[in-house]
Amino acid sequence: MFSKTADPTAAPPPSPRPTSGTNASRSVLGTDLRITGEISAAGTIEIFGEIDGNLTADTLMVGQEGRISGSVTAQAVEVKGRLDGKVDSGSFTMRSTAQVAADVVYTTLVIESGAHIEGRFSRPKV
Repeated sequence: MFSKTADPTAAPPPSPRPTSGTNASRSVLGTDLRITGEISAAGTIEIFGEIDGNLTADTLMVGQEGRISGSVTAQAVEVKGRLDGKVDSGSFTMRSTAQVAADVVYTTLVIESGAHIEGRFSRPKV
């Protein structure tokens, strides 16, 4: 009966942004990116470039090309690339391509065959 057509020249409505403190937000640091300093995020960070410094996030994923040198604090950490330094995490997962030289504090640990490990692994005292 009646219909309303959208104005083709109108800009699309802005997409809603995830609120801070939820797992909905995700930051991706590309292969051509090198950062020196501190990084902090309430959501997920995916690293494909190089980070020299401290990183804090809810979830951290280090891609196969990614490299982190410094301290990491995250609820969940998955490493496919290289990580050197210190890690404090709830869940720590090393994929087969991972190269880790770190002191790692974890609650849950997964290590795939082929991962290279150097350092200390310990569980927090309850």
